[in-house]
Amino acid sequence: MSLNTDLKYWLAFSQFPKIGSTRFLRLFNYFPKMEEAWRASSFDLAKAGLEENIIQEFFAKKQEIDPDQELEKLKKENIQVVTIGDENYPRLLKEIWNPPALLYFRGVLEKDEKFSVAVVGTRKISNYGKQITPEITRELSANEITIVSGMALGVDTIAHETALEAGGKTIAVLGSGIDTASLYPTQNRYLSSKIIASGGTVVSEYPIGTVAMPQYFPHRNRIISGLSLGTLVVEAAEESGALITARYALEQNREVFAVPGSIYNPVSVGPNNLIKMGAKTVTSANDILETLNLIQTANFIQTRKIIPESPEEEKLLEFLSSEPIHIDKLISLSGLDTQKANSTLTIMEMKGKVKNLGGMNYVINK
Repeated sequence: MSLNTDLKYWLAFSQFPKIGSTRFLRLFNYFPKMEEAWRASSFDLAKAGLEENIIQEFFAKKQEIDPDQELEKLKKENIQVVTIGDENYPRLLKEIWNPPALLYFRGVLEKDEKFSVAVVGTRKISNYGKQITPEITRELSANEITIVSGMALGVDTIAHETALEAGGKTIAVLGSGIDTASLYPTQNRYLSSKIIASGGTVVSEYPIGTVAMPQYFPHRNRIISGLSLGTLVVEAAEESGALITARYALEQNREVFAVPGSIYNPVSVGPNNLIKMGAKTVTSANDILETLNLIQTANFIQTRKIIPESPEEEKLLEFLSSEPIHIDKLISLSGLDTQKANSTLTIMEMKGKVKNLGGMNYVINK
C-alpha cells in the first residue's frame, strides 16, 4: 500500500466518478503531487486537460469530500491501495492504454505476476461449461498459472473455486467496491474471503462504498484482461461481458482463447464466433500453455529447488510436489515413522517450505 502523504488526495479524487482513469492520468502527468491537483484553481485544472463542465462539477462535489476521512475508511475496512505512481503497481496492467489510476485491494497484489490467464464466461453456465471450466482451470493452476476472473456467478465462480481447490492463486476483479457492504455478488462474499486467505487478491478500481452498477462491469473487464497474458472465454452469449473482456484483450495485444461448443447452444455462440475471427481454439490447458510459451512454466518453477536442511526433509521432498499428497502416503513412501514425519512437516510448514491444504494433504509451497 502506498504510504505517502499524498495518498489521501488520490482517494479523494476517486470519490468523483467523472474523473475516471483517463482524466486521473492527466492530473497525474501534469501535477507533481495529487495534493497540488486537489488544491488547484480551475485555470490550472483546465491546463491539465480537464473540461470546463467537469471542473465545475468537481468544485461542487469537492465540498462533500474530506481526504482525511477517505484515508480513515481505508484503515477501518483493512483495504490497501496502490496508485499508478507506485513502484509496485502491476506491470502487465500498466502496459494497457488506459490503466486504472489506483487500485483498491485485499490480499496480495504482485507487481510482476509473470504467469496469469483470465478465465471468463456466462453466468448461465451449461453442464458442458461446468465440466470443461474446472478441467482447464485445474490444469492451468497445476502449472502455476494465476487465474484471473470477475467473481461473477457461473464460469467466473467455478474458475476461482477450482484454482483454490488446486492450491493455486487467483485474482478476482470486481465491478463494485471491495468493502464487505458493497461487494458484489453478495453470494460470493465467502469466496472472496477464501481467495484472500489463500494468498490471492480481490481488487477493484472503485472506491469503498461503490455499489455495483451495469456500466461499471465493462470498465472492470479491461482490468481482467489487462492483468493477464491471455483471456479464455469458456461460454458466452452473442452479446456478453465475457466478449467485452475478449475485445479488450485484443486491444491490449494479448492472446484470446475460446472453448468451442455446440452450434445449437446459445452460450456457445460467443466463443464459436471468436474462433471464426481468429481466437485460438482450446480443448485443454496445453493449448494455452503452448501459445503463451508457458509449457515450461512448471519446469521453470521446479528449478527453484527447496533445499532440505535435514535427512528427514530430504526424504519428504522426494515425494512432495504441487500435487497434494496425504501424510499417510508420505509416511509410506518416505519410510519415516509417523512421529518423525509429523514433526518434520510441521517444521517445514513453519519455514514456509510446505503447505497443508487441509485434511493433512501437503504440497510444496512455492
